[in-house]
Amino acid sequence: MTRLSVVIPAYNEHHTVEDLLRRVAEAPVPEGVEIDMLVVDDGSSDGTAELLRELEKKADPPFRLIEHPHNRGKGAALRTGFEQAEGDLVLVQDADLEYDPRDYPVLLEPILDDKADVVYGSRFLGGPHRVLFFWHYVGNRMLTTLSNMLTDLNLSDMETCYKVFRAELLRGMKLSSERFGIEPELTAKVAKAKARIYEVPISYHGRTYAEGKKIGWRDGVSAIWAILRYNLLP
Repeated sequence: MTRLSVVIPAYNEHHTVEDLLRRVAEAPVPEGVEIDMLVVDDGSSDGTAELLRELEKKADPPFRLIEHPHNRGKGAALRTGFEQAEGDLVLVQDADLEYDPRDYPVLLEPILDDKADVVYGSRFLGGPHRVLFFWHYVGNRMLTTLSNMLTDLNLSDMETCYKVFRAELLRGMKLSSERFGIEPELTAKVAKAKARIYEVPISYHGRTYAEGKKIGWRDGVSAIWAILRYNLLP
């Protein structure tokens, strides 16, 4: 049996997190794979933490809830989840509904077939996606291109949420990002580790800012600094 730890960072996702947990529990994972859900509430102020405490009491299958007393950022929430993950594989799942757990089989296949150590789910390889912001697309491509120049990888979507790792690879990394710099940091470190990396197409159902999207241009500037820092500095 292969144990898959699904690490779910959550910050102010009161309207989506219950539905997301149901979708993860119902994900069509391959035979022989068992899901272990870890939710890290990152100091939510909209009732998400209170809802998660109630859901944890009656969840079937169960999930583990870890709480940060105050908001620290996605990177900090992921690092907490990675430290507590007990599975053979670790998958990152945002608590919104932009990424669909029905994509788990295609994400897991390269690792289960022993072709990869890390799998990225790309929003730009032809999967169905909601049409939204042109400049977000341009920004994502610019960040991915800069990252590729320094890592010598040919990823199409470095900033994707959907990343799956062999757990032993993650345990060998010393991660430090607090916020969205975690994406370029992870990419820089799997490249330096000479890990076998695959990309697969996924569906993507992006949100508008009115619907709860949080990332903005300041996070893009921070991502540029993170790409330079984790690739060029010791």
